[in-house]
Amino acid sequence: MSPLLIPLGLVIGLALGALGGGGSMLTIPALVYVLGLEPGTATTSSLLIVGATSLIGLAPHLRAGRVRVAQGLMFGAHGTAGSYAGSLLSSHVAPAVLLTAFAGLMLVVATVMLVRSVRGPGSGEGADLSREPIVTLRPVTCACPRLAKLLVAATAVGLLTGFFGVGGGFLLVPALVLALSFPMPVAVGTSLLVIAINSATALLSRVSTIGTDLDWPLIAGFTAAAVVGSLVGGKVAARIPAKVLSRTFAGLVLAVAVYTAANSVPALL
Repeated sequence: MSPLLIPLGLVIGLALGALGGGGSMLTIPALVYVLGLEPGTATTSSLLIVGATSLIGLAPHLRAGRVRVAQGLMFGAHGTAGSYAGSLLSSHVAPAVLLTAFAGLMLVVATVMLVRSVRGPGSGEGADLSREPIVTLRPVTCACPRLAKLLVAATAVGLLTGFFGVGGGFLLVPALVLALSFPMPVAVGTSLLVIAINSATALLSRVSTIGTDLDWPLIAGFTAAAVVGSLVGGKVAARIPAKVLSRTFAGLVLAVAVYTAANSVPALL
């Protein structure tokens, strides 16, 4: 077993716990380029690692009141169809085309998040969490536009989870902040619940690949390290200002977008 297994798991768990996303984006490159797994095996292994880590890492956020359970369950339920469809489509589209579009999407998301954090707390990042309803849905006069945003965002995140084998947190957190006006810390906590649901759905569609082809000792060791990292990350998130979290998240997304584009664009030429 690689000596880098534990450090990689800790770093990815830390990203998941503190940022609610990004960790899953790092998991597949780590499994493929550092630990030597085949891409197909890596995506399935990633779903197992990220799903389990997100579910356990959810605990400290839940205790701190940073999870909107009802809305998270609704978001996850709406994303199941997209997650299943993404898994089925993953073998029928040219990877270079999708990864290039994926990089462009991340650039847009990161830019919007950076602009929003610079403009200040008026849109939710610096909101007083004690005044936010955490578990129950907000009472609204007409929920149609909000529900429409939730359905579109949930389906998109689910599709991404199924196709790429990632948790989708890098898109999920901005979706919760921008489309549903969640404060950043609450978006981070709630995203872990949705990631766990989406990962489980995507795994169901790949059930035929879960067997002897997977390196179970590697998955177990990686997951254990990632769980420890996620619990530490949850405590870190409670001590860092929401604006700093938002900017850190945007910076991570930008870095991954540039890396993805650098590897995918040449394949199109």
